[in-house]
Amino acid sequence: MDDPHIHVEVKVVRGEAAVRTMLAATFGIAGDLPGVVDTGCGLKVPYAMTSPRPDRVTCLACREHARAEHLRFADEIERIGTLPGSPVTSAEARQAAGRHRTLAEGFSSGSGEGFSSGNAG
Repeated sequence: MDDPHIHVEVKVVRGEAAVRTMLAATFGIAGDLPGVVDTGCGLKVPYAMTSPRPDRVTCLACREHARAEHLRFADEIERIGTLPGSPVTSAEARQAAGRHRTLAEGFSSGSGEGFSSGNAG
C-alpha cells in the first residue's frame, strides 16, 4: 500500500516511543521500536509513518482519534487528582489535563502548523 499520510499510534497517549523513552531514562535500557504499528484509523503502518505531534499528522481519521484520546485522558487525569490518597495534587492534575486538552485542540481538523490533508510532508 502506498499511503502518503502520517498517522498516530492507536495508543497515542501511551505510545511505544514514550514507554521506550521512560525505560531508557529510568534504567538506561531501550528496547527496539516496532517496525509496524496499529494506528488510530485502523491501518497497520511502518512506525516511521507515525507521529504524536499534531503538526505532523495528516490522516484525518487519526487526527480525530488522537483528539478524542487526549480529551479522554485529560478527564481521567483530573479524576485521579480528586481521589483521596492520589499521588498527584488537584493542581498538578489540572495542569497535566490542560496539556492534553491543548494537544487535543491541536489535533482538531484543519489545525496544526504544516497540516495538509494531501501529503505527509
